[in-house]
Amino acid sequence: MAVDKAKAPKIDVDEFLTLAVSETPAELHPFFESFRSLYGRKLWHQLTNKLFEFFDHPLSKPYRVDVFNKFVRDFESRLNQLRLVEMGVKVSKEIDNPVTHLQFLTDLLERVNTEKSPEAHVLLLSSLAHAKLLYGDHEGTKNDIDAAWKVLDELSSVDPSVNAAYYGVAADYYKSKAEYAPYYKNSLLYLACIDPAKDLTTEERLLRAHDLGIAAFLGDTIYNFGELLMHPILDALDGTPHEWIKKLLFTFNEGNIGKFEALSPLFPKEPILQENYPFLRQKICLMALIESVFKRGAYDRTMTFQTIAEETHLPLDEVEHLVMKALSLKLMKGSLDQVDQKAQITWVQPRVLSREQIGQLAQRLAAWNSKLHQVEERIAPEVLVNS
Repeated sequence: MAVDKAKAPKIDVDEFLTLAVSETPAELHPFFESFRSLYGRKLWHQLTNKLFEFFDHPLSKPYRVDVFNKFVRDFESRLNQLRLVEMGVKVSKEIDNPVTHLQFLTDLLERVNTEKSPEAHVLLLSSLAHAKLLYGDHEGTKNDIDAAWKVLDELSSVDPSVNAAYYGVAADYYKSKAEYAPYYKNSLLYLACIDPAKDLTTEERLLRAHDLGIAAFLGDTIYNFGELLMHPILDALDGTPHEWIKKLLFTFNEGNIGKFEALSPLFPKEPILQENYPFLRQKICLMALIESVFKRGAYDRTMTFQTIAEETHLPLDEVEHLVMKALSLKLMKGSLDQVDQKAQITWVQPRVLSREQIGQLAQRLAAWNSKLHQVEERIAPEVLVNS
């Protein structure tokens, strides 16, 4: 038999507001007078806005939890549930005790109806996951992230703040587990949901850009840096000791082994890059191979192993393995002729081009246009005669 959840004790709103005025600084008294008036007239939307103003006031910090538990709790079912949860999440940050903090969010989660307010449910689950991550409960964090995704994946339209909360905690979780590719993906999705210039501090932008760069280098499935290279978050690295990471990202995208070797003496500044130097070396060789194929015309993509060895700075006996690696990662499509030691490439993974690469492409288009014009001039007389 189902058992109803215990109802919250009856709250005496009038008594609480009267007591609050006597115990809070004079600067906060107008808020409580507005609370009494708006509550009495049942103007829930206006009351919600006024509550957010109160919670944003720096002097309200010691009183936020009490206002939520002893005032908002009385009429929370009448409020927009997403706004209620946003309010609850903000208030919960004032709770220092881990157990109390988690219990506060868990209790609120039980009072939010998933079917009626799926966005609120996802936001609260994401916030709960973030709190658990801070307290070292990785298993609980992953469970909440997975539960949030099941709901989020079914929604067709989602408030950006909800997406930001989910992708933000997912990125933080994968960062804590040193899973570079999932971190990279979720971190970029998080940035797509916010305005980094307004929502992140200078230090947070720098850290995010740094971490994305490291993830791009070490992600074993990341060979297309395009979305990151176009993102303004990388500008946070300019003029800092980490500016070389930005240069290295563009170096990888260009497949420029010479620049890679010139920057490699800086790797000890990031010990994790120094530790993974063999992997990074293979990665830049793969990017160099892609660049070498890209520079060739569509009808000139049969390359000898010797040519590939020269382009990638590899010994001849390591070329076959490199090409097979590129094919297995689906960075390109084609076939190998081991007898004649040739590779025939039919397709290369699309990617973002540097200005230099765009210039090369423009030259190829101009050459193609010239050939087309020559063909047109040759067949034009025949067309006129036949007509």
